[in-house]
Amino acid sequence: MDSFIQSIKNGIQLLINLIKKLIKSLHNNSNSSNKKCEICDLFDVKCKVKYFQRNFKNWTSGNNNIDKFIQNAQLSSHVGHEPLEWIPYDRLYDIKYIARGGFGKVYRAKWIDGYIDEWDDENQNWKRKGQNKFVALKSLKNSKNVTLEFMNEVILHHKVNNVFFIIRLYGITKDPETENLMMVLDYAENGNLRDYLNKNHHNLNWRTKINYLHNIAFGLELIHEEGLIHRDLHIGNILHMDMEGRNTYITDMGLCKPADYNNNTLEQNCVYGVLPYIAPEILRYQNYTQAADIYSFGIIIYEIISGLPPYNDVRHDKDLAIKICLGLRPSLNIKVPQIIVDLIKRCLDADPLNRPSAKEIHRIFEFSDNQGLQIQVDEIEKESINSIPLITSLSHTSSGAIYISRLLKFNNLPEPRNSNVTKYSESLQINVSDKK
Repeated sequence: MDSFIQSIKNGIQLLINLIKKLIKSLHNNSNSSNKKCEICDLFDVKCKVKYFQRNFKNWTSGNNNIDKFIQNAQLSSHVGHEPLEWIPYDRLYDIKYIARGGFGKVYRAKWIDGYIDEWDDENQNWKRKGQNKFVALKSLKNSKNVTLEFMNEVILHHKVNNVFFIIRLYGITKDPETENLMMVLDYAENGNLRDYLNKNHHNLNWRTKINYLHNIAFGLELIHEEGLIHRDLHIGNILHMDMEGRNTYITDMGLCKPADYNNNTLEQNCVYGVLPYIAPEILRYQNYTQAADIYSFGIIIYEIISGLPPYNDVRHDKDLAIKICLGLRPSLNIKVPQIIVDLIKRCLDADPLNRPSAKEIHRIFEFSDNQGLQIQVDEIEKESINSIPLITSLSHTSSGAIYISRLLKFNNLPEPRNSNVTKYSESLQINVSDKK
């Protein structure tokens, strides 16, 4: 049943992508706000744009640049596009601090009004859903001056705001006390995937793990299809959205940039991220490519399968960075389907050109369509019945193992290379049943 539902979701997403391309084409040919909306007319639905235009005079963020951005986003909110809005801070309540990230803080709040659904002709106002729902508020340090970093994250998150497995952005608000701007996002009740694995990994079967990986790969594929690079992909930036924890969503688009973006001088002299997830060529200050995201995804595969944070028993310092460049990779502590072993090796290849695309990874994790993977998983699950249960809890975590994004600067690192292939392959598969 899960595979059937997933197939339906995939089909819907493909249809949405086709509609988005059509909408973009029509929108480019219909820039006049007074023109009849060809886009919504094509789909025989009421156009939201004219209702947004009528309301422009009734709100302001207090910043002209933000007002223009939200207005432009609303003028593009045709079929298949969820609108952004300015959300007054007094429409949020029960605000509680949750966590701190590299650039700011995250809070949980309840949103009185809920999100826009459709126009109500009778009441001449928006119909909304999710009244008093939980949302996440993400603030950036010193964002009261509308930093480029804040607007970059909002703009690029909005670009991928209407696809599966990317956390939804509802709009922008402002804390009147600190004057910091905040993004208003979907709230993940189960937190991030790292926290969830710490508590529940021992209860996860192979199909559940593969479903997580499928969803993340699908989201990453859609980011890459938009010509973007995430640049800070790690398991702390993967969230849960349902109580059963089946669906995983990518978040934190703060460093996301177009694939043709060139690093400035500051960025060329340092790296921002979580060390174990950073590709070796990036540690040596080479330009980001989408292949760097693929390396990060390879580490995520390892962590979801093993339940262990990568390199948890060593300090995350220059010594580890050197070893990564020389071919060190995490080793798995369970027997793994050979298809996944081979995929991890390709994702973590020292040469970015040898890494697979997100589209290929997504296809591999289409469990219902991958008979080879099904057979290998069935074999491993049969063997595990007679094996000693594996304890994946951490016996020791170094105080120097840091899993939040931070600025890193490592000079004179060696040229990236792969380790001994045979030894590496063997380290990925340890048959627990042989240890009885």
